[in-house]
Formats: sequence, structure tokens, C-alpha cells
Amino acid sequence: MSDSVVQLGQGPLWQDLKVGQRYRTLRRTITETDLINFIGVTGQTEILFIDATFQGAIKGDGRPIPSALTYSLIEGMLMQTLIQSAGLALLEVTQRIKAPVVVGDSIHGEVEVTALRQTSKGNRAVVDTLVKVVNDKGVTVMEYDVKRLIAGRPE
Repeated sequence: MSDSVVQLGQGPLWQDLKVGQRYRTLRRTITETDLINFIGVTGQTEILFIDATFQGAIKGDGRPIPSALTYSLIEGMLMQTLIQSAGLALLEVTQRIKAPVVVGDSIHGEVEVTALRQTSKGNRAVVDTLVKVVNDKGVTVMEYDVKRLIAGRPE
């Protein structure tokens, strides 16, 4: 491929990021199939996820989903876009769950770059971001701080 052709779908290298920069993912609706597949593959078969008639502490208009599914869906969207081909390692995550997410909710991620630290190998950096997961009602349902090792241009 010629150098004059821009590669689509590749995330920015660390040198292209700036503290304060913000990104937003597309929105995705969570389905019953998403829930069933996720709890089946992970073994998270807690009663509130497998019994539609269960009346627990989480009240709402639909079946609650594990927060790990919410996190995984947003990370999947980020892997396909913001960190595609540039992400080298996930180093640390600190999560805060703010509100339940239920089947039928649509969620998106809002990402803000909060810190950049070039490593001793100049072609990579530790990049800190704050990720907010927001539902279709405008409610922030999850926030997490994440540190990633991101690739840069060759030295």
C-alpha cells in the first residue's frame, strides 16, 4: 500500500494524542442474546441474570446485565477503533459502577485522555484515559480509569 493512502480503522499513535482530547464511540443496543451468550461463556449464572421473574434489589425495565458485559462491550468498541493496531497492553483499570444496565438499553463510551507518559523506549507511551459509559437516557452507568501502553511512530 502506498504511503499516500490513509489506513482506515487504525487508532492514533501516542504522539497523535493530547491530554484533554475526547472521543465518543457509536451506540450499541444490548440484546437478550448478548446476555445469554455472555453469562453462558463466563459462568456468571447468578439468578438475577438467568431468571426473568426474579425480583431482587435491581428494579427496572428489563433484565439486568453483568457490569462485566457492559465493560466488555465498550472495550470491544474501543479495540475496533481507538486502540486498533496501536494498543500494546492493558496495564490497569479502576472501575466505578454508577447505575444498572438492562437488556434493551443502548450504550456508548465517552473517552478522555487524562495523561501521557513517554516510556524509556520512545516509540511507546503509557496513556491514561477516563471512560464513561452512557445509556440512551443520558445516564452515566459506569466510569473507569484505564492505563494502556500505546505504540508510537518508529524512532
